[in-house]
Amino acid sequence: MIAASNEFFAEKENLIRPEAPAFTPGTFGHKGQVYDGWETRRRRGPSGALPGPDAHDWAVVRLGAPGVIRAVVVETAFFTGNYPEGCSVDACSVAGYPAILRETAWEQVVPRRALKGDARHVLRVSSGRRYTHVRLNVFPDGGVARLRVHGEVIPDPDLLTGLTIDLAALENGADITGCSDRFYSSPRNAISPGLSRVMGEGWETRRRRDPGNDWLVVRLAGAGVVSLAEIDTSGYKGNAPAAAALRGVDGRRFPLGDETAWFDLLPVTALLPDTPHRFRVDGAGTPAHAVTHVRLNVFPDGGVARLRLYGSLTEDGADGLRRRWRDSA
Repeated sequence: MIAASNEFFAEKENLIRPEAPAFTPGTFGHKGQVYDGWETRRRRGPSGALPGPDAHDWAVVRLGAPGVIRAVVVETAFFTGNYPEGCSVDACSVAGYPAILRETAWEQVVPRRALKGDARHVLRVSSGRRYTHVRLNVFPDGGVARLRVHGEVIPDPDLLTGLTIDLAALENGADITGCSDRFYSSPRNAISPGLSRVMGEGWETRRRRDPGNDWLVVRLAGAGVVSLAEIDTSGYKGNAPAAAALRGVDGRRFPLGDETAWFDLLPVTALLPDTPHRFRVDGAGTPAHAVTHVRLNVFPDGGVARLRLYGSLTEDGADGLRRRWRDSA
């Protein structure tokens, strides 16, 4: 969070807490009932009158990565008599880490909409432009529990090309294109930023009762060569996979459904519970091992906290990132 017009009753940082909002009635602080969200004071016009229709509070968040926004979720959970009557959303794209954003930089991506109390509002965004910051406007005041901004990461190619990077990182533009099971948690957790603090922050499948194994497929940030793989089972003690394997394919040359086009990056290898495992990838560094997608197979099931695939983009992969960056400006 960068700034807010007011956070008298509850801090703006609550808007982006990862967990679902909670509420305990009768918990009062020195400013009133404690809410798990962002809540501003009651606005007043001249001489204490109600404010005009355009009076509003706002909060600004810097996105975790530049990207194209597809939807904004405004959740007013547990705010019943103190939620805003409406909201709108602005966005902008700026370089670096400015402390102050000029008003001329903003453009409206969600027009003013009515809000309900204790509800989840999904607001669609049609712009195909790349943004770095979002401003939530609430009319005229009140409380919002959570703000979520969903979309597609468009990484800055200048920060990735010519370097060894995590080709599977969500923040670098990678994503999950398929998985066998998501019973306990999302497979995207496995490629999310940071370390998994608890078991629920990784990817865990249900207990398999039939033959076969569980798997997920990662679309890499761009075509690249993987040199080092990390399969982290931290937090998974009685439910880690017994073994894992990695296979890759160059989706520029072969359809993903062609099993004969996939080749081994890491053969079936035993895993330990609650352990970060690191493996050199055999044959890495040769053009024949350039891949766009990698499949993690776990045997037979279980949980993986994080998957990291360190390597470098090919020339074609770097060019693809530059095109995406340019086309989304």
